[in-house]
Amino acid sequence: MSEPLTLDLLDKDGAIREALDEGMQSTRAQLFRRSIIGGGTFLAGGLLIGGLPKIALGAPSAAQDAEILNFALLLEYLESEFYIRAVQGGALNGNARLLNFATVVRDHEITHVNFLKNALGSAANPKPTFDFKDTTTNAAKFAATSIVLEDTGVAAYNGQGPRLTKGTLAAAGQIVSVEARHAAWIRHIVAGPGYPNAPADYPAPAVLEKALTKAQVEAAVGQTGFITG
Repeated sequence: MSEPLTLDLLDKDGAIREALDEGMQSTRAQLFRRSIIGGGTFLAGGLLIGGLPKIALGAPSAAQDAEILNFALLLEYLESEFYIRAVQGGALNGNARLLNFATVVRDHEITHVNFLKNALGSAANPKPTFDFKDTTTNAAKFAATSIVLEDTGVAAYNGQGPRLTKGTLAAAGQIVSVEARHAAWIRHIVAGPGYPNAPADYPAPAVLEKALTKAQVEAAVGQTGFITG
């Protein structure tokens, strides 16, 4: 049985709740120093946003698109590296279903990173460094963390969608739909086919998927220390 990894557990001090609605007012270096390297909160639930600047609430624009896409890129950096290390570490070798999931999703997330970097061009933020502790070397913790990451990632994309221009929204939709499939897949691996805590652990636990606000996103992220530089 996997150890429960709840959103409350991940964000003990609520620091990440201040992230998404703060506007991209910090420089790239300031952001990393202030919220990531300095022991800031990050994401374990799906977003890595300890002190990430909030996304502006203004009307969709090219500038706002770039800010939101860099936010998405940060999440994709996180997820891709998480799965890369899980596959490389060998802890999943004894569980064919988890290993297959991690391998396929790793490739998807790497493609998402490249997709966003190509869209952003020279405006793309650099990849930070990570320390995932034992979440990539312990199969049960890997599975639990995957659920939180994927669920939160979907809700984060949904939350930013209305702030994107039409063309960028269509592109982002190609990513979030795949992220939703990841979320359903890992939920089925962990809880199926019996789903003892139905409907909460169903692959599709809700009729409508929520879009996370800043406060909700930060509640989903915690002081994991995953981002180290």
